Amino acid sequence: MKTVAILLVVGLGCVVWGCGNNVPRTVTNTATTGNWEAQLIDPTGGPGTQLNFVVSFNVTNNGPLDITGFAFFNQGPCFTTGLTASTQSGNASFTTNTATGQVIGNLNLTVTSTTNSSVLTLTSNPNGLTGTSSGTLTTTGVLSNGVVVGTWTLKNSTDSACNSPAQGTNGTGFTFIMCQNASTCSPTPADRPDPVAETLLSKPKIR
Repeated sequence: MKTVAILLVVGLGCVVWGCGNNVPRTVTNTATTGNWEAQLIDPTGGPGTQLNFVVSFNVTNNGPLDITGFAFFNQGPCFTTGLTASTQSGNASFTTNTATGQVIGNLNLTVTSTTNSSVLTLTSNPNGLTGTSSGTLTTTGVLSNGVVVGTWTLKNSTDSACNSPAQGTNGTGFTFIMCQNASTCSPTPADRPDPVAETLLSKPKIR
């Protein structure tokens, strides 16, 4: 009788909670890869006008960005161009509405110069990352039409000209917009003389 009772309890548990790999998924996973182009708006006409860039990264749902490529479109006094001229790190966290495929979340990115003290920080607005997922409850989707809107700051402890907003102001940052594989964010061809940036744009996935 004890054996029968135990089997009944186990069987009931399987019905209520599911057993093995038969537990239904309730979350739609979404991954993003490829190039994103960023435009930084600097109403003061300061160094932000020279900080537009292209970045390639991979991430699924949330976690650190696996950054596979990065380049500024122009060389300026605060950042030089080149494969080793800066380091990049960031993270993202987003969710997918299973019924509509809508993706919302957040993304942050930091670019640190290896030649001076410049640090560029991009912080998305709350739920400032939006897009559309092709995923379902049984398949991982791919993010498309991705857009990130937020604020950026530039800090440099040794060069006051590379601070935006300027030191001593109450500004919390200027606006940026970053678009995924889309011409809506693209600087004009005349604004992208850097060959590294062009290489990134011609190769959606690089390592």
